[in-house]
Amino acid sequence: MSDEKVIIGLTNPKSVTNVGAVMRACGCYRADEIRYTGDRYDNAAKHQTDTQKAGAKIPLIKQQSLLDDLADDISIVCVELVVGATPLPAFEHPDKAIYIFGPEDSTIKQPIIDKADAVVYIPTVGCMNMAATVNVLLYDRLAKNQQTVVGDDVIRQNRDRNNTVQVKTK
Repeated sequence: MSDEKVIIGLTNPKSVTNVGAVMRACGCYRADEIRYTGDRYDNAAKHQTDTQKAGAKIPLIKQQSLLDDLADDISIVCVELVVGATPLPAFEHPDKAIYIFGPEDSTIKQPIIDKADAVVYIPTVGCMNMAATVNVLLYDRLAKNQQTVVGDDVIRQNRDRNNTVQVKTK
């Protein structure tokens, strides 16, 4: 997956806290862009939880439709509890995708589901909020990517400066 493009699409997000947490997840998992629709986020945007300042690096773009101005090679993947959807553990992520998430208090509209190249769900007991769902989806994408770098150098580069603990060998 060397030529990747990851866009997160939020359908009329209600909670600014969730959008802030989505922004942080996008920073951690290297998403390229966040799109959103609706006015509810704008009305509450004064309260921000983007503690890593991902918004300075990742565009947060308001659009009429999450599908506007998409390149032809971007796959549309809806992430929702929808009858007939593919469970996330069995899903193979496309190199380039927009992942569309429903609002906290509703669902993705049928016309968007109908245009999707794939619809996936996370097999849970109950439903997760939008930010938690984005985190799990992006982690799954990372975990399945054979080019993901792992090891102590990654830990040292990314941990909090107050974290100096280590696993002792026995």
